[in-house]
Amino acid sequence: MEHVFARDEKTAVVTTEAGKVRGYLYNGISIFKGIRYAQAKRFHAPEPVRPWEGVWDASNYGFVCPYVDKKPWLSQELYLPHRYWITDEDCQNLNIWTPACDGEKRPVLVWLHGGGFNMGSAIEMAAYDGENMCRLGQVVVVSVNHRLNLLGYFDLSDFGEEYANSGNAGTDDLIAALRWVRDNIERFGGDPENVTLFGQSGGGAKITALLQSPGADGLFAKGINMSGVLQNGVVGSYAKSGRRLGEVMMQELGVHGVKELETVPYEALAAAFRKVRTALEAEGEYLGNQPRPNEFYEGDPLAVGFRKESLHVPLMVGTTYGEFSAFLPLVFDKRTATAQEGRQAVSEILGEEKAAELLPVFERIYPGRNPGDVLYLDTLFREPTMRYVRKRAEQGGRVYSYLFDQDMPIDGGRTPWHCADIPFVFHNTEHVPGVQQKGMTDRLESQLFESVLAFARKGDPGHEGIPEWPVSTSLEEHTMVFGSPTELRSNHDVELIPLAQKNLAGSFEKLLERKKA
Repeated sequence: MEHVFARDEKTAVVTTEAGKVRGYLYNGISIFKGIRYAQAKRFHAPEPVRPWEGVWDASNYGFVCPYVDKKPWLSQELYLPHRYWITDEDCQNLNIWTPACDGEKRPVLVWLHGGGFNMGSAIEMAAYDGENMCRLGQVVVVSVNHRLNLLGYFDLSDFGEEYANSGNAGTDDLIAALRWVRDNIERFGGDPENVTLFGQSGGGAKITALLQSPGADGLFAKGINMSGVLQNGVVGSYAKSGRRLGEVMMQELGVHGVKELETVPYEALAAAFRKVRTALEAEGEYLGNQPRPNEFYEGDPLAVGFRKESLHVPLMVGTTYGEFSAFLPLVFDKRTATAQEGRQAVSEILGEEKAAELLPVFERIYPGRNPGDVLYLDTLFREPTMRYVRKRAEQGGRVYSYLFDQDMPIDGGRTPWHCADIPFVFHNTEHVPGVQQKGMTDRLESQLFESVLAFARKGDPGHEGIPEWPVSTSLEEHTMVFGSPTELRSNHDVELIPLAQKNLAGSFEKLLERKKA
């Protein structure tokens, strides 16, 4: 490809409701970075951004939300190449990739990043870049930064009406971003009536939070939830209010009210939280950093059901075979190990009795895998995802289920890890060394990417490159298994997953102990 760049007073300039923005043209794609969609005082709801004079420079990424724990990902870059950026709590901004700012109504895909509700950013991974998806799919791609952790999810409602939804301020930011998309995206060549949310891990959980938030009604048409359903819903307890956490934080910081808490430097706020959280967690107190059910957010649908107002929104929902388990130390070499050697490894880790109960079922469900792969089978995400799919189907929702089940060449054959499907969805495998495999990568990338595009265009992920893909029902989960081969399987692991939950308990720790030894 011949690389072409342009940036001047006439190129990639768009008039939004708040003022003009100027991005740049690169390889035929107009790119805009760091556009502000809202502004907010700490712990308060977002407000529309103030209009500006002149032209906003949209050639640089905006601030990303700071972390409570300063632990950047400094390992596993072969799996998940990362990018880090300047942090500030003034982080309500978004990025856009579009084929043309021509008023043509193209499908819009809005990416919600992972990291739970606590960390991450719109540019954290190299695979989040929207250029390839935009160019190859002829769609408009948007990625969003918003408030996280204590800035976005700290319930202070007991301290005054103005903090009524401080426990969901981060989700309110996402709603504000979707309103901005509704009001402005047509000027960037997108269709405000055809907006698909897609997100992985915490990003998938954010889609669920938006489905359960009345304020998001009508702002998106479809959702793709990738590894975003966790055991027992969102991790943590929100049964109690944030009063105790607020009081302890104020005492630790030496301030006398939430108004003063609003102005404490973020580093001091985060340090105080790190100091008090262990004791509060031991007491079973609220720790924030996640959505809190109230009149603005109805709660985890696995506990309370899906809002009927959201059931018209079709969903694609899936997981990877290994998720977190795929990062565990390997106890056999898949390049050389026989099936019997795999079984022996399972017996050594789980014990003879558990291995004897689990292995026959696993080998029947996954005949193409070495029996030792059962040690790297995810249940943490898969089991609640199965319930999520069935519950939504039972309530009348349209759900397409998938499983990403392609091993990768790292260490001679890693099962697909948490985030492994992201570069395939974005058509960005070129940015991730650890997924490169001759004869597999291009085929699987095309299959999954085309499913995402088909779903964004018409609400059905089916296309000529994969088998027929029906919606799931309350009795039958029709799962598209993306792998070698890609095939549709119905209720394929309904017997296996509960059995694996039971027999794999404690295996994480045993595998980690082996690494230390």
